Amino acid sequence: MEDKLKKHIDVLIGRYPVLDICRREIEEAYSLLEESYENGGKLLLAGNGGSAADCEHMAGELMKRFRMPRAVTPEFARKLAEIDPARGASLAGSLERGLMAIPLVAHEALTTAYINDVDGQGVFAQQLLGYGKPGDVFLGISTSGNSQNVMSATVVARAMGIRVIGLTGENGGELAVVADVAIRVPETETYMIQELHLPVYHCLCLMLEEHFFGPGESAEPFS
Repeated sequence: MEDKLKKHIDVLIGRYPVLDICRREIEEAYSLLEESYENGGKLLLAGNGGSAADCEHMAGELMKRFRMPRAVTPEFARKLAEIDPARGASLAGSLERGLMAIPLVAHEALTTAYINDVDGQGVFAQQLLGYGKPGDVFLGISTSGNSQNVMSATVVARAMGIRVIGLTGENGGELAVVADVAIRVPETETYMIQELHLPVYHCLCLMLEEHFFGPGESAEPFS
């Protein structure tokens, strides 16, 4: 991993020394995400309660700027202007390149219909089957590591060739057993686990943004 990316983990651990135990897993999770995005993949996220909010939070940081500008490429700006000179020029100045991230918790009509009509435990698995493709990454956030709807999604993910990252607590639960990478933050109380999840996924977002949108980086495969 490049030194410019490791610096973000150093800052994270400097602020939260208890996370030093997770350094290797954070690096491995980042590598899975970088590889997926480099090859046209995307991130799919699922969790319950506060972890559902974390899924939407992380997706928001990836789909638009987090800390640094992400202007569209000159080529795409020209295409916009050719299609509509007025609106295109405005859009070229306001649109930001994103890293595709889909929070599976955010589709109320689909999820409530599936829960009501079919099976509550399979709600994330159903969405993975529809949205996912080989080479994507599934991030399951579960403080216990035993959320059954998240675990069902991991079964579909593995069957489809989707890599699994688990973000959980110290005990890890079932999620830590099946995940390709399990980041087990060193707390056992739910709210304390969640307090450490946020800086971890912020760190991952910072590293991804630095790699794909930092000075001198290639704009591919993003518009």
